[in-house]
Order: sequence, then structure tokens, then C-alpha cells
Amino acid sequence: MTVLTADAVPHFKHTWFFAIFVFCGIIVMANVVHYVLFRILKKKEEQKTGAGWSIKRYLSHPARAIFFLTCAGIVLPLLPPLPANLNDILRQGLLMAMVVCLGWLAVGFVYVFQEFMLRRYDLKADNNIRARRIHTQFQLFRRILITFIIVITIGGLLWSFNDPRIWHYGSGLLASAGIASLILATAAKSTASNFLAGLQIAFTEPIRIDDVVVIQGEWGRIEEITSSYVVVRIWDLRRLIVPLTYFIENSFQNWTRESSDILGTSFLYVDYSIPVEELRAELTRIVKTTSQWDGKVCGLQVTNLSERTMELRCLMSSRNSGENFDLRCIVREKMISYIREHYPDAFPTTRFAAISQIPVNISSPYGTGNDVKVEAGSPSRL
Repeated sequence: MTVLTADAVPHFKHTWFFAIFVFCGIIVMANVVHYVLFRILKKKEEQKTGAGWSIKRYLSHPARAIFFLTCAGIVLPLLPPLPANLNDILRQGLLMAMVVCLGWLAVGFVYVFQEFMLRRYDLKADNNIRARRIHTQFQLFRRILITFIIVITIGGLLWSFNDPRIWHYGSGLLASAGIASLILATAAKSTASNFLAGLQIAFTEPIRIDDVVVIQGEWGRIEEITSSYVVVRIWDLRRLIVPLTYFIENSFQNWTRESSDILGTSFLYVDYSIPVEELRAELTRIVKTTSQWDGKVCGLQVTNLSERTMELRCLMSSRNSGENFDLRCIVREKMISYIREHYPDAFPTTRFAAISQIPVNISSPYGTGNDVKVEAGSPSRL
């Protein structure tokens, strides 16, 4: 036990005061350096790209924590003598906190690198196949890198201990983890299969971010791809959660696999008497007045005949599926309006032809002989 004499007390207080003064001064200096550094980085990135790479968002907090821990590490040797156990605990705590903050900073760098690489690939472009491919791959690789960083950080925490017993316990833990992993791999078969399916999706690209897909009769866009499932945003803002393995093991429709261009159809059912050539000209006039038509494909054809109606198919192309859906609705509305104004009798009707002057005898089922004679085509009342 340390006993302070009367002469040592002023020196002890002076040492603590000096350590606290130095600590506060270094914190102030670290905050100033932190502010100036990130201010300069933000201006530089805005000059080059016109927008930030989210450096302040992802790196500011871990960098501030590292500055604070660095200040604490500088001040620690200036403190007056402390009990050996307490001094070791403080050093070990600072070292472990520094390892965690460095891992946090590394994760932030992963996000900044993703923002930097993806900024040139705009998902809102008309032909965004390459952008969707890069966004999908980066999302999956980012999760793999972050998992790797977490494992390295945990390893760094173990390496920070100088006690050989911890390494001994760690070796036993790794050995038991190997056995446990076999059991968990059997129990969590779906998790492992989803992880492998994620790697397959990243390389083979059956789906990408913002792809338009039809799954189980639901039309939507790929909103998010996680390590175990895919979020599909349905057209009515619902969310369909689908396991990754579904896209490897089952068939589905991908409307933007090679390009976002798409053909759409609108069907009309009219009478045989309507002039098809005039309707074809009217369809061309309608699509030319819309912004949804890309100017490539426009046609009208008779695709089927029945005993009552004639089926006409209006075929139009658009830059993407959303615009094509709107274009199909516009064509239906305006074509029906045109037919109603110019050929109102051309809508599907049911014809009944009557044969006149043919006598029809209706006899009583009881054979009374009271027969009634009715001429077809004339109203009669029995």
C-alpha cells in the first residue's frame, strides 16, 4: 500500500493537475484537427464529384473516437503511479477500445469505397443494366468484407492479451467451435444454402438491384438483396420477401435481364365491319403524341377471329416496363373513344336472325287437339 507523506501530497496533486491539463489540451487539439481535416475532405470531394462520398457520415465518428483514445494513451504515462493491476487494466482497456475503433473505421472505409465506386453508376438511367449489375455485386461483396473485418477485429482483441492462458482457452474454443460448426451447419442448412446462393447470384446475375421481375404472379422491382433473402417492391408498395435459394431453384420472369426495353400489348374486340386500316393509322397517331413511346415498335394486327368478334392486337414498345404499362392504358382508352365516336355500331353485338313465314305447330302435350299456329318473326302470346 502506497503511503503519501506531507511533502509528497503537493507533488501528487501537481502531477494529476498536469495530466488532466494535458489531456484536455490534447482533446481540444484533436477536435480542431478532426474538424479541419474533414472540412477539407468534404470540399475536395465536392469539387471533384459535385457531391460527397459520405466520408463524414461513415468516418467522422470512428475517427473522433480514435483521436480520443490516442489522447488517453498519450496522457496515461503522465499519470502518477497507480496500483499495478489498475494500470494494466487501463492499458488493456485502451488497447481493446482502439482495436474496436479501428475495426469500426475499416467498416466505414468499406462504405466510403462503395459510395465512391457506385456514384458513376446511376440506377435512374434509362439503360441501367451495368449499374444494376455493379450495385448488386457491391452489396454482396460489402457484406462479405464487413464479416471478414469483424472476424479480424475479434482476432485482434484476442491478440491484445499477453496472457498465454487466454490463447490456451482460445485454442480450446476454436476446437469446440469446429465441432459445433458441423452441428450448426446441419441444423442451419437453409442459412448456408442462402449464403452460397448469394455468391451464385453475385457471379451469375439472374437478378440485380432494380430488376423488374414477376414472382408468383406478383409484378415488382428488386429493392434489396441481403445475405439470406431478397426484398421485392410490389407495384402497390407491398414488399415480397423471397429467400435467395428461390432464384436459384425456381423459374421466374425477369423483364430487364438484358435491357429495360420492353414490348406491350393492348387487345381490342370489335365487329367484323370495322375498317382495320383506319384503326392502324389511329394507333400510330396516338402513340406519337405520348412521351411513353420510344419510337421503335408500333403495330396493329388481327390476331384471332371468333364467331362473334374480331381480336385486334395493338403492339407498342417503351423504354421500361413502367412506361409501357401507362402507354398500354392510354392506347386502350383512346382507341375505345375513337371507335365509339366514329364506329359506334362496331362494338361486339349478338345477332338473332329470324326466318319468317314458317308455320310452327305447338300441340298440347295432353293430346287435346287444341293446336296453336305461330308464325316466326311475329310477336305472339301463348
